[in-house]
Order: sequence, then structure tokens, then C-alpha cells
Amino acid sequence: MIACPEKLENYMHDYLDGDISQEHENDMRQHMKSCVNCQRHMNELQHIEQQLMSSHRMHVEVPLGFTQNVMSRLPKPKSRVGAGFWWRKHPLLAAAAIFFIMMSASLLSGMSDSKEFSVSKNNALLVEGSTVTVPENATIKGDLVVKNGDLVVKGKVEGNVTIVNGRYMASTANVTGNIEKIDETFEWLWYSMKDGAKKIFTVE
Repeated sequence: MIACPEKLENYMHDYLDGDISQEHENDMRQHMKSCVNCQRHMNELQHIEQQLMSSHRMHVEVPLGFTQNVMSRLPKPKSRVGAGFWWRKHPLLAAAAIFFIMMSASLLSGMSDSKEFSVSKNNALLVEGSTVTVPENATIKGDLVVKNGDLVVKGKVEGNVTIVNGRYMASTANVTGNIEKIDETFEWLWYSMKDGAKKIFTVE
């Protein structure tokens, strides 16, 4: 007995799916007239398809109380209480708290070096120990900040003067901007915050 070409089985599947061309259907029917095996195989495929279609149409009834039974057997959800849940529920407050913590850490780390003497960089300034002097004929353009030292202004400052934990000695006529003296921790924090905000929002 000669085996039937594989393409005929493909034609059968295409026929059952409704995708067969007229030419292939004619070839399949012509072959099946003389091949009992292919006729039997086609009958089996059609029978299987009918069974699938009839089982698909069957209506299955769910027992009464089935849904409630299943739902009652499911594990109860755990109540979410704690810091992690709070952070997810209030993201804006969480972001503000993180920002505040980061700023505080930054400012406090700046305060740890607050015992060191420092001064704004300018070649016209004279520095002796922890005393900074603006010489008589010198003009300092821009803000001048002295930390943990004294400032003596004999010349002119065209900008603001800030002294942190130190003394200021001059007549106010020599400074065109504001003079700010900071001695307390909270004043230092406030100054650092203002200075940081000014640096962030100043467009150059």
C-alpha cells in the first residue's frame, strides 16, 4: 500500500478550518474517492470536531454557594501597618521628609567644620592669623564671608559682608551692601539655607 502524500492531510485540516482553496479541495476529494484510509481519517477528524463543538455548547451549572465557599477558603490579607506602608501612602510627605533630612545632614556636616577659619578668596585681602583686613586703597567687588575670624575694613567692599563667629571693625560707609553677623547655631543654619537657595535659584 502506497502512503498518501502529506499535503493531503494538510488539505483536510484546511478544509475543516474553512481555509482551503477550491483547487486543493478538488485534489483532496479526487484522492479520497480512491483512498479508503484518507476517507476514514477524514471521518475521524469530522467526528472529533463535532464532539468538541457539542461539548462547547454544554451548559455547566455551578453548585450553590460555590463562590462563597472558595472566597471563605482564601487566606485573609494581612493588614499593612508600618513605616513602609505610610511612605507609599503619602509620597509627597515622604519626599519632603527625605529632603529635610538630607538638608539637615548637609548643614550639620558644614557646621562640623565651622571651627575652622575661612575667608572668601580675593587677592586684595590681607590675612594675618584669623584677622582679615581690607586695605585702605583696595575695593573688594562681590560678597565677603569670614568664618571664625575678625574683619577689619579700611578700604571698600561693594557687596554684602557676612561674619560667622567673629568681629566686624569698620564704619558702615565702607560697605555698600548688607552687613550680617552670625554667632548662634540657628543663625548659621538659616544663613546656610538662604545661601544655598540663592545659589540654586540664581541664574547666571
